Amino acid sequence: MKVGIVGWRGMVGSVLMERMEKEGDFEGREMTFFSTSNAGGEGPKGSVLADANDLDALAHCDAIISCQGGDYTKSVHPSLRAKGWDGFWIDAASSLRMDENAMIVLDPINHGAIERGIESGVKDFAGGNCTVSLMLMALGGLFEAGEIEWLSSMTYQAASGAGAANMLELVRQAGFVDGECPKDLPALETEAKVCQALKNPDFPRDAFGHPLAYSLLPWIDGEVKGGQSKEEWKGMAETNKILGLEPGRLPVDGLCVRVGSLRCHSQAFTIKLKRDIPLSDVQGMIRSHNPWVRWIDNNKEATLSELTPAKVSGSLVVPIGRVHKMNMGPEYLTAFSVGDQLLWGAAEPLRRMLNILDPR
Repeated sequence: MKVGIVGWRGMVGSVLMERMEKEGDFEGREMTFFSTSNAGGEGPKGSVLADANDLDALAHCDAIISCQGGDYTKSVHPSLRAKGWDGFWIDAASSLRMDENAMIVLDPINHGAIERGIESGVKDFAGGNCTVSLMLMALGGLFEAGEIEWLSSMTYQAASGAGAANMLELVRQAGFVDGECPKDLPALETEAKVCQALKNPDFPRDAFGHPLAYSLLPWIDGEVKGGQSKEEWKGMAETNKILGLEPGRLPVDGLCVRVGSLRCHSQAFTIKLKRDIPLSDVQGMIRSHNPWVRWIDNNKEATLSELTPAKVSGSLVVPIGRVHKMNMGPEYLTAFSVGDQLLWGAAEPLRRMLNILDPR
């Protein structure tokens, strides 16, 4: 298969390249690496970079993986299709996710639907929203069994989910505060100095627009109707599409919050089950669903050791813990999960989709 990769130098693209190299995904394929700014320059593995805006060069590929972002997809994808290109487009961006002719791919959850889509002629595939994908990986057993009536997800999303510039700005914000705070001050005086630093006109805020270090941002993405942010809207829209349900069939809602973690998104779930299910059965459904989910026993030591971004960063493991019945009633369940959004939330479904299309 002739495969093109666009956006391979960005954050998601870099993680994708690492995973493809580790898993041998470049072997036996004719790879072309595209660039929007350095066509003709040296690419990976001694290659010469092709022009990412050259439709003829793109059309030479049987499959294209794009990590370049939504603006690139909106500009190039329709022009390439209009040119008659009939290859497979695999995208990390959200631009095509809700298109009726595209599939959102997360094969541990919807592998059968993906296979049926390929058989029916689907050519456009998109990775899902990061928190939606991580939620489905963690709770896949309950979703598959059809035991969830509705679900609320309160997310704690890392700076890197907004992009490389944002992640680096968080580090600069923390450094700025450190430089503005004299050492060995009493606690309350230190807190006052931190607040003063956050309000300083020179405080780095070009990417986020507001302080994230020593704070949080309770809004992610644009506004949509009903008081939701677009990030929150994606929860129900994408979950139902991935599961092959009618729009709105399974209610999913919650609040999405940006926190001062560099990498890995966390989520706190409130789950309304359709019936009272013993916790031992819940555990069995979750643990047996896929090889990457990890059940963390609901005790302090295991939780603080295993259920944090610091533990999970760079790993495909998706731990879920704090699982217990709620005071609202025996059919109400709460849980907490964390996962690397640059892997299952971004890069991993793309490389796995390529291998479904071109098994070797």
